[in-house]
Amino acid sequence: MKKIFLMLVLFASILIYPQSVVEKFSPELQAKLNSVNSSEKILVWIYFTDKGNSLDNYLNNPELVVSEKSLQRRAKLQTESLIDLTDLPINQNYIEELQSSGFQLKQKSKWLNAVSGYADKSTIENIAQRNFVKTLDVVGRFKKSANSIEFEENEIENLNLFAKPNGINSLNYGRSFNQLNIIKVPQVHNLGYNGSGVTICVMDAGFNNLAHVVFDSMNIVAAWDFVNGDPNVGDEGDLGNGTHGTNVLSVIGGYSPGNLIGPAYKSNYLLAKTENTDSETPVEEDNWIAALEWADSIGVDITSTSLGYLEYDPPFQSYTWQHMNGNTAKITIAGDLAVKKGIIVVNSAGNEGSRTTPNSLIAPADGDSIFAIGAVDSLGNRSSFSSFGPTVDGRIKPDFMAMGSRVVVARASNQTQFTTSSGTSFSCPLASGAIALLLQANPNLTPIQLRNILRQTSSRNNDPDNFYGWGIINTLSALNVILGVEEPSSLPDDFILYQNYPNPFNPSSTISWQSPVGSRHTIKLYDVLGREIETIVDGYFDAGFHSTFYIPNSTLPSGVYFYQLTAGNFVETKKMIIIR
Repeated sequence: MKKIFLMLVLFASILIYPQSVVEKFSPELQAKLNSVNSSEKILVWIYFTDKGNSLDNYLNNPELVVSEKSLQRRAKLQTESLIDLTDLPINQNYIEELQSSGFQLKQKSKWLNAVSGYADKSTIENIAQRNFVKTLDVVGRFKKSANSIEFEENEIENLNLFAKPNGINSLNYGRSFNQLNIIKVPQVHNLGYNGSGVTICVMDAGFNNLAHVVFDSMNIVAAWDFVNGDPNVGDEGDLGNGTHGTNVLSVIGGYSPGNLIGPAYKSNYLLAKTENTDSETPVEEDNWIAALEWADSIGVDITSTSLGYLEYDPPFQSYTWQHMNGNTAKITIAGDLAVKKGIIVVNSAGNEGSRTTPNSLIAPADGDSIFAIGAVDSLGNRSSFSSFGPTVDGRIKPDFMAMGSRVVVARASNQTQFTTSSGTSFSCPLASGAIALLLQANPNLTPIQLRNILRQTSSRNNDPDNFYGWGIINTLSALNVILGVEEPSSLPDDFILYQNYPNPFNPSSTISWQSPVGSRHTIKLYDVLGREIETIVDGYFDAGFHSTFYIPNSTLPSGVYFYQLTAGNFVETKKMIIIR
């Protein structure tokens, strides 16, 4: 029936437009043109045939196109050229000629070599006759289902729902400990990693409460509102509400000891408002693409998007589960292209887990190179709302999992309070922040190299499926792979290394252990960077209970240190804190 409809639309279009013009229209645009009156303006993509002449100056001087930081990121890909034709600006003469015909410019995409904007029927026909215009299409104006943007705030009431830290950590996570511990972030923080030097772009529906205490120490490098075209990413009477973005940003990089600490609390941040949440105004994909190119030009390392799109606003539903093949949605195409330029693109898998379709993914999570993140609860079980794969072309999705049920977030309506929310909107920033820690450890890793390391170390690495992907991220194991550290076997239950006592301590502490067999034992002290400081114990010990009285080197400053017991093939590490 759908094919018959499109044939009728095409036939009607031929009667109205010359054949050379009709051939440039996508089927969706043809249908749209036949459903609106002559004065109504349509939001369209216009794709150009080329970028004009005189391109050598850009190719020979890439710093004219993108920042030095962007070029440094691209250099690790070891390609012949740091930029290519997709990076070059759109021909300005083409744009001006379109505008002179009545076209109202909205966004530009140098990667797609296209512009978006508003035009009526006659203007579109006129534009299609230009030799430099390749094709025209409608811009995705997406319908939001009830749970496509989850936003349920809950009071933090039952403290038993939140895991208590075991041992002593270098940071006080409060009730946000569990969401970090399930992906082994505190253990990496203890080693001194915090996301420093990594630039992350958070693309969302705005950020209306940047005055919240959780953002007091956040380094925001740049911000832009792609919905309203200004540098203010809050609300302030603009289109769109930024409560969702406030929540998401707090999860990835907030810092409020005792309440909420994000994985990448020392990273640099770019904030992009890309979505209009007003119910009467559909969401548009060109904002997201424009924000992605903007972030690249500044020198972003990671993008984190807790949004995604599946269906067009009525009367069209152009993106369905059948289009989740990695090559249809324009935002998916742009996301994969960003990865080819060295950007790690992380996206929520979606909250469409209740669908009965063969997959319930949202674009751009279907992208071949995009890190799609699903959600689990505090016990590591998949959240029922978390979208599932496979993609239409048979690839496993989601890629990885993080906690997305009852995640502690900053309250968007108050500057000092915290609450909980659920959705893949919150598993995504947790994963993105964990990835920032790994990139800090080795900035030369490419997106695909890092993805492979995560596949190797996540909880289901030996048995990935379309509900969990490769499983829950293990940031510590991934870090050990990056640093070339062989993960030791754990001590058996009857071989116990006790926590030193007292801890924290000054001037001394006692380390005790229980050994079931006699063997050589060594205990060595390390700093947070893994550098060996001294050997505390080295000798043969019989089976039984042992302890040693430790007086720290008087030159050691206050801070976090680690002591490691080795006995035969078994190794165990614990933390000590010295206070001067």
